[in-house]
Formats: sequence, C-alpha cells, structure tokens
Amino acid sequence: MSVAFTKEESAETASETLLPDRPISPHPNLVTETGLQALQGQLQAAREAYEAAQAIDDVNEKRRQSAAPLRDIRYLAERLRTAQLVAAPSSSETVAFGSTVTFSRADGRVQTYRIVGEDEADPKAGSISFVSPVARSLMGKAVGDVVGAGAQELEIVAIA
Repeated sequence: MSVAFTKEESAETASETLLPDRPISPHPNLVTETGLQALQGQLQAAREAYEAAQAIDDVNEKRRQSAAPLRDIRYLAERLRTAQLVAAPSSSETVAFGSTVTFSRADGRVQTYRIVGEDEADPKAGSISFVSPVARSLMGKAVGDVVGAGAQELEIVAIA
C-alpha cells in the first residue's frame, strides 16, 4: 500500500510498523520441558511489551513500538500451538532428543552439548538444535562411536 493512503509520516515509518513475520521452521516443533517454559515466558514478555506500547499517546510511536511485539506474539503463539513436548530420555545408552552428549574432535577439543528444540538452541550456552548437522550425526549413536560431521570426525565420550 502506498504511504499516501496511510496516516504514517513517511515510508520509513510505514516500514517500521509492517514487519514481516518471523519464519517458521518446516521441521517438527519438538521441545523439552525447559524449552516449552521458555516459549511461554517469551510469549508473556511479548504480550507485556505490546501492552506497554499501547499506552503510548503518539500514534506513530505506538505503531513503531507495537510492531516487534505483535510479530513475536504471532510467532510464539504458533510455536506453542505446534509444540510437541518430548520427555527427557529414559536411557543414556544412545544419543536422543534431550540428551547431553560429550564428544571429542580430531584436533583434541572436547565439547558438550544438549540436543534440544530449534527455539531453545544456543550453542554458546551449550545446546544445539536437533536438526543441526552435528546433532543429526550424533542421534542414535553410543559412547565410543565415531561419526562424521562435515569434514570432521567426532568420537562420543559420554551421554547424560
């Protein structure tokens, strides 16, 4: 829609208030209990941010401040609607969704990651998505197995 037909001050203002939706992954939306709680908390925070934006008197500023929370509310509501809660693994004999796996690389580095859903994955905090190449190569394997991950080989050292 042309800016001429809106009450926005400029094309820049219009683009700030019409944010595109966050992309939804085509993969099943598997979540751990922690991941489900995190999604619920994020949705609540987005709703609070939206409510706070609604208290702004200036119409254009209200639209600007509402844009991101509205987009996040749509995304998070859909992710919660499609969430498939996966119970913690009952065994630590093989790597599964929710497992914490320690592996060594050929260069001597030892790394530990928990395999989780896409929305809760944070490699810096020690969690990777179950659809990541490393996680996919580790799934179903046991301690002592060596798997290929790209050009590297990983040896599973421990599973918790």
